[in-house]
Amino acid sequence: MMTAIWWIRRDLRLSDNQALHAALAHSRYVLPVFVLDPALWNSGYTGDKRRAFLLGGLRALDADLRARGSRLIVRHGSPKAELARLRDETGATTIFAEADVSPYARRRDARVAAEVPLHLTGGLTIRPPEAVRKADGGVYTVYTPYNRAWRKLPVPDVRELLPAPERIPLPPDIDYTRLYRETLPDTPVLPSSVPFVPGEAEARRRLQAFMAEGIYGYSGERDLMAHTGTSGLSPYLRFGMLSARQAAVAATQAHYDAPSDATRHSAGVWRDELLWREFYMNILYHFPAVRRESFRANLRHLAWDNDPHAFAAWQAGRTGYPIVDAGMRQLLATGWMHNRARMIVAAFLTKHLLIDWRWGERHFMQQLIDGDPASNNGGWQWAAGTGTDAAPYFRIFNPVLQGEKYDPHGDYVRRWVPELARVPLAYLHKPWTMPTDVQHKADCVIARDYPAPIVEHGWARQRALAVYKAARVVHNNTVGRMSNG
Repeated sequence: MMTAIWWIRRDLRLSDNQALHAALAHSRYVLPVFVLDPALWNSGYTGDKRRAFLLGGLRALDADLRARGSRLIVRHGSPKAELARLRDETGATTIFAEADVSPYARRRDARVAAEVPLHLTGGLTIRPPEAVRKADGGVYTVYTPYNRAWRKLPVPDVRELLPAPERIPLPPDIDYTRLYRETLPDTPVLPSSVPFVPGEAEARRRLQAFMAEGIYGYSGERDLMAHTGTSGLSPYLRFGMLSARQAAVAATQAHYDAPSDATRHSAGVWRDELLWREFYMNILYHFPAVRRESFRANLRHLAWDNDPHAFAAWQAGRTGYPIVDAGMRQLLATGWMHNRARMIVAAFLTKHLLIDWRWGERHFMQQLIDGDPASNNGGWQWAAGTGTDAAPYFRIFNPVLQGEKYDPHGDYVRRWVPELARVPLAYLHKPWTMPTDVQHKADCVIARDYPAPIVEHGWARQRALAVYKAARVVHNNTVGRMSNG
């Protein structure tokens, strides 16, 4: 009558859960456990919206467990201490959990494994980070070759997906009053402005809806910021309310079922977005130092300006560039931001304002419901030009042109920057060019109702190019001196 602990971390689901499946295959009884780790809960890299979404997901999971004769056990404290205590209380012999890739998660799991038998399974990614390697065993550090190698491996199949168990038996003869003595916090509560309902049921509903209505138009719609052209699945993948493998199988099926070359291409584009997630997980797993420093050694000592007033204006959506401000205000209101907006605002912070990408990375993690250490770090380093991208540092977005291209009718800006609602479209993405009489007619006087640009694009572009070039020169000279002895 062996008992196992299913340690829930980023796998808030019952279907296609490899850790749960392994625990049920190994043991007669399974205890579902979530440890509220203060090192993560109180981290400076999290925020109330993501905490609230996690709590909502745990409550939804508990309801699903109760329907199967089980119940979520909650503990508050160090995972090592709490799991050891739970083992002693229940007689559990093994812990099963889904492997994670972040440096903290790997250190935490090593500490737990030193105290209690811990068996880690796959599930966070479609394939384990070790699965995609170069012919010589090396690690891919550029996305395109990684993508090609990934796609040469066997395609995930629907038959690999694990069904949700009908029953999850709890062990008898245990003091359940003591076992359930701790509960989830009542706060924070998810604000009504957040457009995501936590839980596995909603994740599956969204996936089905996107497969039926969105994936075949994805390639043409995904960058139009006022449209609902993306899947909206990132918060659910972040917390494992949907498995990466479920998403990949759905994308593969849509690719096979596509009625035309154009729709087949669109399904492939969405699948490739899943592979970006895989790629950044792979990078973080093999190069954990990217959480602290730039991936590119020659850009680790950039002369950042780091003006706190400019940073505060960026955070508040008060830069004077409407497309940037719209993205930042969407983030503050909803805990989410359109992916094109993420690229624009991150590039603006790092290239136009010359503020260290780590400042922006931290702010995103504090605000985003889908804030993921690997994807967020990879995205910020891509925008800053310090990451794995092959031709990065001289790519500097013009925020006016980005707005005109990806919000051509101005609907996104007008929604999130309401003081610009009456500005004519010809001036909407560059309102500082409005004649004075037009400003008054639109009830939007620059520097009174809406800020003037915090920095001029042409000047900022030249400054960024000079600073990035100088960092590369300094690095090359330093390496040259070292190699010359």
